Amino acid sequence: MHLRALKKVKKDVSLHDPIGTDKEGNEISLIDILQEDADDIVDILQAEMEKKQIYEYIHVLDEREKEVVIGRFGLNMEEERTQREIAKELKISRSYVSRIEKRALMKLFHEFYKHSRGKGN
Repeated sequence: MHLRALKKVKKDVSLHDPIGTDKEGNEISLIDILQEDADDIVDILQAEMEKKQIYEYIHVLDEREKEVVIGRFGLNMEEERTQREIAKELKISRSYVSRIEKRALMKLFHEFYKHSRGKGN
């Protein structure tokens, strides 16, 4: 009975759960506050996944995340762009682009590893 009671109280927490908003009023999730530098994540992603694999899993991203990833990696025959360039185009801050990029890359990693370990649908 104790275990059943704990199960009712204990809830799963996702890295994507909202925990508040930043100065600009943008929603912040747990993943946004991770200390990982976006450049480190980009290096890991490039080492682990090729562009064609990014295309394979890009469907898990929302529209803004897709825009940022496509711009950063030069997908769809585009040239790679900086976070600052993307921020100017989307009319948001560079730091917000960085957070979107991190969130998107984590989603891609999750999907990539889920499928590479045979747990995909």
